[in-house]
Amino acid sequence: MSKKLPGGEMTSRILDFIWIADCSGSMDGEKIQTLNYAIRQTIPDMRKEADDNPNASLMVRAVKFSDGASWHVATATPIDQFNWTDLTAGGVTSLGMALDLVAAELNSFPTDTKRLPPVLVLLTDGQPTDDYKKGIDSLLNTPWGKKAVRIAIAIGKDTDLDVLGQFTGNSELVLEAKNPQLLIKFIKWASTVVKTVSSPRAAADGGSDAGVDVNTIPAAGDDDDIW
Repeated sequence: MSKKLPGGEMTSRILDFIWIADCSGSMDGEKIQTLNYAIRQTIPDMRKEADDNPNASLMVRAVKFSDGASWHVATATPIDQFNWTDLTAGGVTSLGMALDLVAAELNSFPTDTKRLPPVLVLLTDGQPTDDYKKGIDSLLNTPWGKKAVRIAIAIGKDTDLDVLGQFTGNSELVLEAKNPQLLIKFIKWASTVVKTVSSPRAAADGGSDAGVDVNTIPAAGDDDDIW
């Protein structure tokens, strides 16, 4: 695919965006409802960003994890065709299995230059019940997993922030959503990272936080409504 630009033609590069969503039992109720609502709300904005950006073809998919892990949206789907089916909650927190699943998929990507670093957004409210370290190692041992922009959103006050820091490799990209309003804000912010990641400068820089401006992260505020 190519797009006409002033001064010539540029080949569009693939940008893979993967939601990694916790749907364990502790997410039941308001947390999973807010997660579903927020991701649905991001879709129009992501479509607009894709339309405005000639440098990238945005492809979206999603993993869910509780008792094990599986693809919620298995096929890499162009954002203009992407729709969200609501998750339901129940079971434990098999984060390691979810990261193994993502690692296996990233490991199948060709190592040519037609891809931008993928964006991985982890959403979880608890503590892993399986070997999460193995999953993180599997992810970081793949070329694309190591290059990926990795963002984690901690939902509520019981999340193990150290685990999320190991996933992101950058504590500033561990966002603490202590209430529904913050979860919606952080999910929306994470979805907009595709704009900076796909910029020519960010693509040239590479790395796990290329193009991410942490100064744009919404402020936590002083809201007393805490999960």
